[in-house]
Amino acid sequence: MKSRSTKVLAAAFAATALLGFATACSSDEADAETTSSSFVSKSILDAGQANPMIAQGVAIGGDTAIYKTSGIGPSAGNKAAPEGSPESYIDGQFSGGVLPAGVTVTEAQGINVLKKIRDNLEAQGLSLEDVVTMRVFLDNAPGSDKADYTGWNRAYRQFFANTNLDTGDTELVPMGTAEPIAPIERNSARPTRFALEVAGLPVAGWLVEVEVDAVYPDGKEPA
Repeated sequence: MKSRSTKVLAAAFAATALLGFATACSSDEADAETTSSSFVSKSILDAGQANPMIAQGVAIGGDTAIYKTSGIGPSAGNKAAPEGSPESYIDGQFSGGVLPAGVTVTEAQGINVLKKIRDNLEAQGLSLEDVVTMRVFLDNAPGSDKADYTGWNRAYRQFFANTNLDTGDTELVPMGTAEPIAPIERNSARPTRFALEVAGLPVAGWLVEVEVDAVYPDGKEPA
């Protein structure tokens, strides 16, 4: 049987240990509060570039909510073209499926796809400015032995990386061989991006398929 003094010492030790544990927890919580921040994301850009097309990388905060789209292709908006042809997926902004001088089918489909991505993001309370990563898949246009990266990049500039980071001014972007025009969507975001040429896409007539990752701004959460 333990003596009274032994019991007192044991109780005192237990109380001291409990106090130390509580103090440590309080300290850990205080440290967490001190080190936590509202950091969401930051594009890493090459020094000296005021309007780069893409970022070298994007740093994303540890507690940031991320939204990932599925692969999105163009909608069939040109009823004048044969069903399932690349021309049938030209965006409705081109009246009757007639493209301006120098605008390629890949470029027109790219505009179509990026409009759909914009709509997809807006349905989730996001915008194109929240995009941090983009994956692009391009198929060859009929009669071509190479994917149309130039046409895709022109479509991309209509929605991304068209604002000078030094001045904040929106820059004109090329469309086909015509004079540069104001972009469809003013956007300073520089996501990371890769673009691959593929042997085929899942829908007949698609030349472009894109998926993106977007981050929720500080204070906004998924619905």
